Amino acid sequence: MNARFLWRAHRGRMLDQATELAMIRRHTRPGDLACDVGANKGSYLYWMSQWAGRVVAFEPQPGLAAYLEAISASLPLRNVTVEQKGVSDHSGVLTLYMPSVNSPEASLVPIEGAQKIDVPVVSLDDYFAAGERLAVLKVDVEGHELGVFGGAERILREDRPVILFECEQRHLRTGSVFDCFRHLEARGYTGRFIQGKSLKPVSEFDLALHQNQTGERFWRHPDYSNNFLFEPV
Repeated sequence: MNARFLWRAHRGRMLDQATELAMIRRHTRPGDLACDVGANKGSYLYWMSQWAGRVVAFEPQPGLAAYLEAISASLPLRNVTVEQKGVSDHSGVLTLYMPSVNSPEASLVPIEGAQKIDVPVVSLDDYFAAGERLAVLKVDVEGHELGVFGGAERILREDRPVILFECEQRHLRTGSVFDCFRHLEARGYTGRFIQGKSLKPVSEFDLALHQNQTGERFWRHPDYSNNFLFEPV
């Protein structure tokens, strides 16, 4: 189990998420508090644990949360806390939709035909005490991005973390990815989207080009972009 986890993490660092992880590395300092919302199988989590002083990982799928807890204890990753919770704009209970067991596409946004389970959710403002200062926030929640940001108003205003998040039009039931851009820009952030090894201003982001859904495996097209880096101005 440990070997496969580490292989996946190193593949992400060298290939699949190389640019994204390089951005996290650039903005993380020893002693920093970092947060991984939607940790899934932990390829980001591993590297965040190497670079930050403390990492909190939120993963609402029971099987994946248990896996991350086991890995963190086994390696060990002593600075990692795994929370079997979702993140939203309030604390309570919401329905999680899972297309398959341990799915990378599980979401708090309704998915037709998916298995449904109720999961605890928390807002980041409720979870982190004022003064803890969150430095880096990574978000991968398959369409619930505005819910995460809506529950982090104090953190965005006071802590000013660097934010790396995935957002895809295909996962949204209402609105568009531009709603996330506007939400963060209104709070004093400026954004870029990641295209291969390049970062470009979100003013150049074009849904018709950068998230074109034509053809099989459209997400592998070199123009397809779904990861965004927002930094406080």
